[in-house]
Amino acid sequence: MPRPIWSGSISFGLVSVPVKLFSATSQKEVRFHMLHDEDGGRIHQKRVCSIDGDEVPWEHIVKGYEISKGRYVTVTREELEAFSPRGTKAIEIEDFVDLAQIDPIYYESTYYLVPDKGASKPYALLAEAMKRAGKVGVARFVLRTKEYLAAVRPMGRALAVSTMLHADEVVSQDDLDGLPDAHSKPGERELKMAEQLIGSLEAKFDPKKYKDQYREQVLALLERKAEGEEIVAEEPAEEPRGKVVNLMDALQKSLAAAKSGELRERGEIRHKPATHHRAAARTARAHKPAKAHSRKRKSG
Repeated sequence: MPRPIWSGSISFGLVSVPVKLFSATSQKEVRFHMLHDEDGGRIHQKRVCSIDGDEVPWEHIVKGYEISKGRYVTVTREELEAFSPRGTKAIEIEDFVDLAQIDPIYYESTYYLVPDKGASKPYALLAEAMKRAGKVGVARFVLRTKEYLAAVRPMGRALAVSTMLHADEVVSQDDLDGLPDAHSKPGERELKMAEQLIGSLEAKFDPKKYKDQYREQVLALLERKAEGEEIVAEEPAEEPRGKVVNLMDALQKSLAAAKSGELRERGEIRHKPATHHRAAARTARAHKPAKAHSRKRKSG
């Protein structure tokens, strides 16, 4: 059962709705520890001074900001706390905007807002009113010690709040070299064929369709190694380098493959998870003699 990581209220105008904040996502990354290859011991990192080479305890570590190469300005905890945002325990909605006006590049992390005791009715009122208006609330709130810009929006049966980047945290496209200019404008015939190709691959978004293939394959590998199977690593096949092709010819071939279903089948085969590794591991485990599970004791 998930636990709330924050409690407070949503406020808009003079209306305040008590809520609890829950994480809306849970990343499934495969995490590894660093081990000593000779004896399997965990490797611990130490805080070592670059000048005298001695290990430094936490009580003698201060924060420093590099203003030029090798030159730092140090600050104390008390100096920083003077600028820390006050934890008002409120998600204060300042504006209501259309969802389409917020580009996804601004979103960071998403959380669920759940009504606190006795707040179900005003919570439902806010959620339904936002659905009917088709609006998203732009708000500010303090989580832990940082103030966030955030977007509050209806999401299924709940309200969700997504922390957002500020405008100066998004890289301007004016700083990028190599983007298409007026000379790269596509021809009308090519454009129509590209639109047809996009239309032939159109589908409804189903997040369950897209698997984390790397994670599944790594977990299958770890399961096989845990069962004692010896793994011989194979050299990965070298990917062919991209070639400059005739655009019209590539579009025509792609469109023909898409119409026949061949293009979608290629993608399904290419991205099919290697679930047979898990099945093979389970089969090997089922047929492995019982004595193979016991470890040999060191003699002497």
